[in-house]
Amino acid sequence: MNPLSTLEPASAGHSDEYARAAGGLQPEFRTRKLIPNFYAHAAVGFAASLLLTSALPLCAAETVGLETLDLAKMRQGWGQPQINRSMRERPLAIAGQAFAHGVGTHAHSTLWVELAGGTERFQAAVGLDDAAEGPGSVEFLVYADGRKCWESGVMKPGDKAKAVDLDLRGVKTLLLRVADGGDGISYDHANWAAAQFVVSGVRPVTLDVPREEAVILTPKPGPAPRINGPVVYGCRPGNPFLYRIPTTGDRPMQFSVDRLPAGLQVDAATGIVTGTAPARGEYAVTLRATNKLGSDERPLRIVSGDRLALTPPMGWNHWYTHYDRITDQLMREAADAMVRSGMADVGYQYVSIDDCWMNAPKSSDPMRVGPLRDADGNILPNRHFPDLRAMTDYIHAYGLKAGIYTSPGPFTCAGYAGAYQHEEQDAQQFAAWGFDLLKYDWCSYGEIARGDSSLAALQKPYRLMGDLLCRQPRDILLNLCQYGMGDVWKWGAEVGGHSWRTAGDLGFELDRVFEVALKNAEHREWSRPGEWNDPDYIQIGYIGNARGMGEPRPCPLTPTEQYAFMSLWSLMASPLFFSGDMNRLDDFTLNVLCNPEVIEVNQDPLGQCGRVVMLSEETFLMIKELADGSKAVGLGNRGEFETEITARWADLEVKGPQVVRDLWRQRDLAVRSGSFSSLVPRHGVVLVRLRAAGSPAQPMGASGAY
Repeated sequence: MNPLSTLEPASAGHSDEYARAAGGLQPEFRTRKLIPNFYAHAAVGFAASLLLTSALPLCAAETVGLETLDLAKMRQGWGQPQINRSMRERPLAIAGQAFAHGVGTHAHSTLWVELAGGTERFQAAVGLDDAAEGPGSVEFLVYADGRKCWESGVMKPGDKAKAVDLDLRGVKTLLLRVADGGDGISYDHANWAAAQFVVSGVRPVTLDVPREEAVILTPKPGPAPRINGPVVYGCRPGNPFLYRIPTTGDRPMQFSVDRLPAGLQVDAATGIVTGTAPARGEYAVTLRATNKLGSDERPLRIVSGDRLALTPPMGWNHWYTHYDRITDQLMREAADAMVRSGMADVGYQYVSIDDCWMNAPKSSDPMRVGPLRDADGNILPNRHFPDLRAMTDYIHAYGLKAGIYTSPGPFTCAGYAGAYQHEEQDAQQFAAWGFDLLKYDWCSYGEIARGDSSLAALQKPYRLMGDLLCRQPRDILLNLCQYGMGDVWKWGAEVGGHSWRTAGDLGFELDRVFEVALKNAEHREWSRPGEWNDPDYIQIGYIGNARGMGEPRPCPLTPTEQYAFMSLWSLMASPLFFSGDMNRLDDFTLNVLCNPEVIEVNQDPLGQCGRVVMLSEETFLMIKELADGSKAVGLGNRGEFETEITARWADLEVKGPQVVRDLWRQRDLAVRSGSFSSLVPRHGVVLVRLRAAGSPAQPMGASGAY
């Protein structure tokens, strides 16, 4: 590389525009600051390379504009990359300087480009777009074969464009990244202006993400019984009781429960406990399961009173897979798959329908169009749902639970009938149909509350529905889906909620799973049994396109990112609702969803959300206190490259030798004192559990896991 390269163009194409952009820049950006930190030259070698580089003819090279590549593979936090225009679909402009060519993007943004050694240079002029009209700030970074070779520093509105001119001969992979400048992602409209590759060999090609093998880390469950699930369960006195004992192992299996309260009975063949919830109080029971290969037992504390969801609810929701294509048949198939796949055996309970089960005034599907209510005001399901009570009975027969969805507004987010002015009628109807959970989505209620942004106005529809559900003769969880407005985590439980969304739809932000998780963890003070912060559903396996409501396809997350997704949600004590295609459950997806030791971290009865210790801009620890005195720890790397992370005992607030257990691989690693270090892959989380050496493991199943 020539570290003293100027910004003069190497060939035709966008070079004139690039040269004009470079000409006005301060000299240090044309020389010293362009030296990549992963190249170091001995004095003699440096001089020789400089002479050789200056003598090389570049006339045979061609320029390839960044905007000509497949930008569908660029990941960004909001919107879509724009070709030859800004994020506001205006001409590219930085500090008053216009550019005819380039790419407009939005932080956070990443684009991987495979060069295969065929590119000589990358050149660009970068900065915030003038049309952003806000206080955004960004930082541009370039990585070559895994090492940072250029960074802009934080750039703000009005800063002149900074020039990039990098020698990339021999480089195989390039990463173009835009990071937030530190003041949030609003107005972070970033321009890779006049961006071009000078190519003499293989043309550059964009990549989805670095390729990874989908390695299955978790051993398959053994054939002997292992009872899973929570160790505490809440119900309301006198209401119907339904609990399936989650148990892995070969069937047939025999179940029993010691000291089961009067009014409850267990089916010995299925392990489904049914009946009427007992009088107010706490009941310590012991669950037992036996097959020809062994037996297992597990304590369960049944708490009959006013509180439900004493551990985070677990289940499946249709939205990010089937959208407005959902049918009765697909719901039944999801229940079948939850049992057949083994998901029910590790604690997944709810099979939940989202939007589009009602009628709408208009739809591309005529079977979803019809009167919204009957003459008595009762809400009408569309023709894809001929009998909702029969559907919930089907789900309940498995020992599973059924969830439903509506909005406090006149219409749902997808334009179907909402509950406005029929709240009591709908609550009674949901109970009569046999539903066990309601997702209550703000949607068109914003029009009802227009002009009133007071806390009372935000709480009003949820307080009304929360009170109505409490009066129904069955236990119905209430999920407040209102995207974190008014700091809902501070008052969601007060209005009758059991969980509440803390941010927008994660389907639009899968590239920001780490940021969403870290933001959600800021609200950890309000996470406790019966009251859960909900950062949205687990979206792995086959999912639809959230922006286009498309058919299911493989999710865009790498295997490492999928492990990280589940690890973070478990550490945060978030509800675990899978929203992928239940009819396309492959071994890898089930391996991520169904690790009992990871789920035990989520279902821990203490109910704490992990606290975060930031180690650097890109690395952190998430530390979760567990009821047995042990700690679950996530070593997180939201950076683009593998890095070593050290968890120090001072940060974890532990002392003395600790047994470190790898929860994904379900094995003890070592006894460590003072700290524990691990290489953590790009966008990865290493999830471990620590207990004091010499203290007994707390067995929660036949496997001996603690």
